[in-house]
Amino acid sequence: MRTTLDLPEDLLDEAMKITRTPTKTGVIVRALEELVRKSKISNLKKYKGKIDIDIDLDEIRGRP
Repeated sequence: MRTTLDLPEDLLDEAMKITRTPTKTGVIVRALEELVRKSKISNLKKYKGKIDIDIDLDEIRGRP
């Protein structure tokens, strides 16, 4: 989808350097994906301590 945006050039350049993403489109897509990922994690955190799961983490991680 084509969209015209007015973005701060210095912020976009910094984001491209940090992420090592060569295109403006790529860095914006990556930022949107990260925003969605963080939102999903935040939504999952509200269940912390409310779900009883019988999991042995040592076994899952292959520890003796």
